[in-house]
Amino acid sequence: MADSTPARLFAQAETRGDVPAYYEKDGGSWKPTTWSTYADQVRQAARALITLGVEPGDRVCILGFNRPEWVILDVGAIAAGAAPAGIYITSSPAEVQYIMEHSEAPLILLEDEGQWAKVLEELPNMPKLRHVVMMRGVAPIEHEMVMSWEDFLAKGDETPAEKVDERVDALDPDGMATLIYTSGTTGPPKAVMLSNRNLTWTTDEAARIGRVTAEDCSVSYLPLSHIAEQLFTIHGPAGIGFTIYYAESIPKLPDNLKEVRPTVVFGVPRIWEKMHAKLTDRLAGATGYKAAMARWAQGVGKEAMAVKHRGGTPSGWLGFKYGLANKLIFSKVKDAMGFDRARLCVTAAAPISPTVIEFFTGFDISIQEVYGQSEDTGPATFNRLDNTKIGSVGTKFRGTEIKIADDDEILLKGPHVFLGYFKDQKATDETLIDGWLHTGDCGKVDEDGFLRITGRKKEIIVTSGGKNITPANIEKKINDHPMVSQSVVIGDARKFLSALITLDPDKKAEWCQANAVDEATAHEDPKLIAEIQAHMDEVVNPSFARVEHIRKFSILPREFSIEDEELTPTMKIKRRIVNKNWGGTVDAMYE
Repeated sequence: MADSTPARLFAQAETRGDVPAYYEKDGGSWKPTTWSTYADQVRQAARALITLGVEPGDRVCILGFNRPEWVILDVGAIAAGAAPAGIYITSSPAEVQYIMEHSEAPLILLEDEGQWAKVLEELPNMPKLRHVVMMRGVAPIEHEMVMSWEDFLAKGDETPAEKVDERVDALDPDGMATLIYTSGTTGPPKAVMLSNRNLTWTTDEAARIGRVTAEDCSVSYLPLSHIAEQLFTIHGPAGIGFTIYYAESIPKLPDNLKEVRPTVVFGVPRIWEKMHAKLTDRLAGATGYKAAMARWAQGVGKEAMAVKHRGGTPSGWLGFKYGLANKLIFSKVKDAMGFDRARLCVTAAAPISPTVIEFFTGFDISIQEVYGQSEDTGPATFNRLDNTKIGSVGTKFRGTEIKIADDDEILLKGPHVFLGYFKDQKATDETLIDGWLHTGDCGKVDEDGFLRITGRKKEIIVTSGGKNITPANIEKKINDHPMVSQSVVIGDARKFLSALITLDPDKKAEWCQANAVDEATAHEDPKLIAEIQAHMDEVVNPSFARVEHIRKFSILPREFSIEDEELTPTMKIKRRIVNKNWGGTVDAMYE
């Protein structure tokens, strides 16, 4: 049997059949499903797809929040020889229609009536669609295309079980296994074709670096349409055998983390930033002895983590202080977060401020920054637990080659580099040249092999004076202010740099209450403007060359949002849309 995610899952069922593969919350408690049952569910889904006419090479789509059905259909589709393609739950009806038409999927799995409404609205423009399957718990929908999850699985009885084994046996290691639609920061999403080998090789290498074993567990909550969450929820567990807990929802995530106490935690920067903000608030409320102890413990934590990041162990006097700080402070903070068992914390998908990572080291929590993209199956470089440089994205995977082009673009080559873009040879030829993936990111590799990202090639600002400026590093510094949630540096073809700034809603509310200011007009308040200006003068501008100084800024009345198309589903900022939506504000800064 060729090496693939379904083959690995079936092997887990044979060797560890009675061990829990995943848990979901039901009736107030976490209910387990074994590897044996999970494998049977995938087999039945594959049989159902075959009954419904899904052929090898076809595509099927999935639209919904993280649930067992999502993963069962995904792996079932691969087992049937098809390629699954996830759609972000925040997608508009038009965006859903684009992916359905582009993928030519004959079947889609939907979470609820709301997602069905999106499909129904665009149904006349989906000529290839023949079957709509609803996840469990949805009230019956009277439509000839729609069937319940239970009715879908029952279709599998019409196909002999051995048909699934035949299709899994026939999988080509270098054939397309899945489609990952990019989040579309620069236009319509492209469909990244990943092979079975891409998925299995990356799973093995990431697990080796992170020292992930079958004894680990993780909470699934980030969009499964993204390759990073798929590695943590789908391909990693099938290959390594660790256990997944499906979060009830994003609002309930903090409670779920405390209940599950995961050993592996993956979060995009926005998740870590929100945790950072909450912890900062709690520390600000501490006084006297408690405040002094927290400051002392943070200093010890940072000193001890610096030793760990070099592969050492705190010993001697530092070891004594570390043990005491752990007993008095670290253990309590981790218990409150559900991190008391967490040994691998990962951040990826967007830049994160080193300040946030350094803050967590003060509580004995090491967040490993990883770099990669859908086109290289997620990760390409990794800060290892015992070999970390904060501010870098780590060293390369074994088997990965990194080359920095003359224009500073990062080029990658390795077994994790994708097959190309589905139905887009032009984009493939522009991105994949002689086996090298042209990432579109700029960076440099230091003397120890650590990669540092210096910006995005297409986001380089060229001022009217001809100066090339990378906005990402400046934005990280701006975002270090506790009240700032997002920022976008402006300056292309302009005389100087300016910035659009948004405020964290909770911090904004607290500030307004303390200063007796109306939240609706806070962004125009002179005192708040002066506070942000002080941050620019004392922290941001002194960190950069004069040409990179922020001369003017505007505080916006709201955060950037997915609904206004300013953010992708993975929280990346769409600069083009931000410039369009706030064009009047930008122009006013240059009048």
